[in-house]
Amino acid sequence: MALFDRIRKEWFIIGIVLVITFAKLEPSIGVKGGPLKPEVTVTYIAVSAIFFNSGLSLKTEELTSALMHVRLHLFVQIFTLTFFPVAVWLFLKLLALTSINEWLLKGLQTVGCMPPPVSSAVILTKAVGGNEAAAIFNSAFGSFLGIVVTPLLLLLFLGSSSSVPFTSIFSQLFMTVVVPLIVGQVCRRFVKDWLERRKLPFGAISSCVLLMIIYTTFCDTFSNPGIQLDRFSLVLVVFIILSIQLSFMLLTFVITTRKNSGFTPADTVAVMFCSTHKSLTLGIPMLKIVFEGFEHLSLISVPLLIYHPAQILLGSVLVPTIKSWMITRQRAVQLTKLQPI
Repeated sequence: MALFDRIRKEWFIIGIVLVITFAKLEPSIGVKGGPLKPEVTVTYIAVSAIFFNSGLSLKTEELTSALMHVRLHLFVQIFTLTFFPVAVWLFLKLLALTSINEWLLKGLQTVGCMPPPVSSAVILTKAVGGNEAAAIFNSAFGSFLGIVVTPLLLLLFLGSSSSVPFTSIFSQLFMTVVVPLIVGQVCRRFVKDWLERRKLPFGAISSCVLLMIIYTTFCDTFSNPGIQLDRFSLVLVVFIILSIQLSFMLLTFVITTRKNSGFTPADTVAVMFCSTHKSLTLGIPMLKIVFEGFEHLSLISVPLLIYHPAQILLGSVLVPTIKSWMITRQRAVQLTKLQPI
């Protein structure tokens, strides 16, 4: 029973392993021009479905309550979309001197360019008891910003503008991301009560579609015999990703808990998760658009595929510790307020 519950909780990570394994065994099914026709079903239909689903499930009224905390929003967005990619870029300058696969290094840079996720940061903030409204707003707002900022960062750091027309990136992103999101929000206005009664598994639906995208991405990899990945580089990337996550979580914790920072303990929790988590849901489709037809797309995607389950696993492990700290800190603040002046 315990094993079944664990499988149910970790089904997406297990799903990633299974679809990559299946892609290795049968790459011909999901390659470009194959039976699945990913150039249509994935590039347009699957990506649009993910963001329509996000628009349909996103509770706009919850986001408006967090709008006034401008300082927190600025910190999260600047850290995520400016400090993070620049810090990773500087770090990769050192890693370039090692023997690690260069396309994995480029993949690490793409991770740095990604916006925060709509799901994991919010879920973990809620589990701790942090500022959930702020996490919801920054995750959603960061995703909207990412539609514009992330392609700019990818083109800036990876220099792919020579092979990818800039205008086509934004037109395709607009049609497959922005439009479905808006349509989903409009539809939600008419079926809101029904959705709340039914409690549809929106997260699971998006994750299933995302598994299809991951499968077709790796079909392209395994169908190309010229692409090889050494084990040393892969293990090193896992270690680097965990180090980056821990270091940046510690950095945001130190900054937001210093005296006169203006952040409450609940705010700190939201900042720690929103500033350090990266979106796989937006990231993989965006990489698929920006690097469409690029032979090393799968290798570039590997660090993001590792980063996503790593951030969930690491965050889940830290939840009890962070929750204990937050409760202790909140009690201390309350006692300070109650003391006579």
